[in-house]
Amino acid sequence: MSTFLLEIGTEELPADFARLALPQLEQLVQRDLTDARLTHQAICCTSTPRRLVVQIEGLGQSAADAKEERKGPPAAQAFRDGAATEAAIGFARRCGIEPEQLEVRQTPKGPFVFATVLERGRSAQDLLQLFVPQWIGAVQGRRFMRWGVGESRFSRPVRWLVALLDDRILPIVLPSCDPAVSADRISRGHRLHCADVPIANAEVYADTLAGAGVCVDRRQRRQFIGSSIAAAAAAQEAKADLPEDLLEELTDLVESPRLLEGDVPTRYLTLPPEVLSTVMRAHQRYVPLIRLDAPGDPLLFEARSTLLPRFLCIGNALPESDATVRRGNERVLKARLADAEFFVNADRAVASIDRRNQLARVTFAEGLGSLRDRVERLEWCTDVLLEQLQLAEPAASHARRAAHLCKHDLVSQMVGEFPELQGVIGGKYLLVEGEPREVALAVLEHYLPKGAGDSLPSSDAGAVVALAERLELLLSIYAKGERPSGSSDPYALRRAGNGLLQILWHKGWQLDLVALLQRATAHWASLLPQFEVAPEALALELAEFLRQRLQSLLEESGVDPDLVQAVAGEGVPLERIIRDPFDARSRADLLVKLRRSGELPAVQAVVTRASRLAEKGDLPPGALAAGAVVQPALFEKSSEQGMLQVLEALEPLATGVGVDRYAELARGLSAGSGALAAFFDGEQSVMVMAEDPKVRANRLNLLGVLRNQAWVLADFSRISG
Repeated sequence: MSTFLLEIGTEELPADFARLALPQLEQLVQRDLTDARLTHQAICCTSTPRRLVVQIEGLGQSAADAKEERKGPPAAQAFRDGAATEAAIGFARRCGIEPEQLEVRQTPKGPFVFATVLERGRSAQDLLQLFVPQWIGAVQGRRFMRWGVGESRFSRPVRWLVALLDDRILPIVLPSCDPAVSADRISRGHRLHCADVPIANAEVYADTLAGAGVCVDRRQRRQFIGSSIAAAAAAQEAKADLPEDLLEELTDLVESPRLLEGDVPTRYLTLPPEVLSTVMRAHQRYVPLIRLDAPGDPLLFEARSTLLPRFLCIGNALPESDATVRRGNERVLKARLADAEFFVNADRAVASIDRRNQLARVTFAEGLGSLRDRVERLEWCTDVLLEQLQLAEPAASHARRAAHLCKHDLVSQMVGEFPELQGVIGGKYLLVEGEPREVALAVLEHYLPKGAGDSLPSSDAGAVVALAERLELLLSIYAKGERPSGSSDPYALRRAGNGLLQILWHKGWQLDLVALLQRATAHWASLLPQFEVAPEALALELAEFLRQRLQSLLEESGVDPDLVQAVAGEGVPLERIIRDPFDARSRADLLVKLRRSGELPAVQAVVTRASRLAEKGDLPPGALAAGAVVQPALFEKSSEQGMLQVLEALEPLATGVGVDRYAELARGLSAGSGALAAFFDGEQSVMVMAEDPKVRANRLNLLGVLRNQAWVLADFSRISG
């Protein structure tokens, strides 16, 4: 067994590339070794900012031999009078054997010629020499580059290559690089420690580089950075503001991580905490320290009660340079915060209502007017939503005021410099100007959720404006004629649709989206005549889009695909789903609960048995009341009366309102199994397809009403099992 080492040495790689390249490399290596029948025990892929590394342990000396049986021409064509014909000779030649080694075997189609071909396994060295250039060329990423006059493309120029099989150098050349790169045993250490580092053999690679100042194991660097930051924060009785994406980025920015601490000038603690955090995290890759007793007020303007005047950062220099690096980081941060302070002061010199007027000078999208035009459409959506939701005062007034001012900060200097703070800084400016807290909070929250897993608006006013913002975006971009397709969604319409549904579910609001879309598309047709909007067609298209988003969200939340189809599949009327998305979510959640408790099969059995025969009738899906379509005078058996009693008990649940009725409806369907069994199988069972057409239609109507009442909950024909 051998150990193989491949190190692809490069100039400094983008932080996100290394993280994304490693699973690609592991998959490529695993695939090729398996296909080549080359045994191995473990594949380890790791990286630093200057290298990608593949290490294969327990590698066999050569691939296993393989036998393959190939079927040739019919025996009658292959041999005549015992002699091989041209057909047999050609087949044997293609298989690399002599005609005498061919065998004749009987098959269902008669005797045929077969050849047994032995493919000798190639040596590990030969295979690796073939695979390594292919692995390097197959790695994908963003913004690849060429260098020199070569044809090679990679994230950054490849400068060296280490390829060792145990202690032997594999003669691998990358001729398309400029200059050409040949494999050697010479690696590179940390830039500030040493240059060339000879690797004696593949097994001592990590230890050798550690002596040259490089922690080559990415997981070890990540663990060290995370634990060091947590310990330093705990020592100062604070919590590190270290999101996962920042930790990943820090891991891929350094080869020899060193924890450093720095000071934040206290004068800048008068800025909003989000400003300091954004400057530190997003712009400088520093880690802010949050006080353990920090208030949870999202509208807090000054950072002094939230953040410590300290920060943590990860360096990549020599220990003796720590003081110099710390002072440099403090100077850079001070300059960035001075800029932020200037922007905040300049913004506060202008009233937010004046900034709203300035939105008229900023184009939203071609054909859709300015940002102020967009705000006015958003205000219209807010009014319609408030009307349908019947939101009480003062929340309704707060929502209208927030909709009027929600985009004012888009022309502020702070958002111009820090786009991440849109909404957040706008809400804070409004509060310090004297607007009601509820209005400021709604402005801050109307961008929520910003993505999967993000928090949702906590206030009713914020939720309404957030719904209006997403509704306006969908209506305007769809009216303009643009649609999301494949991976292309420049206006984030899918995210807007998801957010709209998530807010409704979170608030428990039952909103008739069908009526809303019909009214809104008619209004948009008059607002944007240049697009020649067909209101009915646009409303239908948006409803279908929201159905797809609803299906996607349900599956992402863990609802089984068959249950999603039962609630919101193609066979379910679109109006049934989109008229009340909260209702659809409630029904899906109930089906999940019934499946987990084991109650679903009993309900499904009742509905499925009734539905099979009900299809032979002509009862429309909307018929839920047995009294309107069933005639007791035509009953011949007591089991028919028993079925009618079940339907009468289910009728108020099927025709009622509110999501609480669905659990009762499911229990009622399950309880009806006895009556259904008596109807089909008991002593008083009936022949549904009776000769008398009136009796037959009456019995089919009994089953049809039961099917329709079940359909109020779900389309059980789509549920597996």
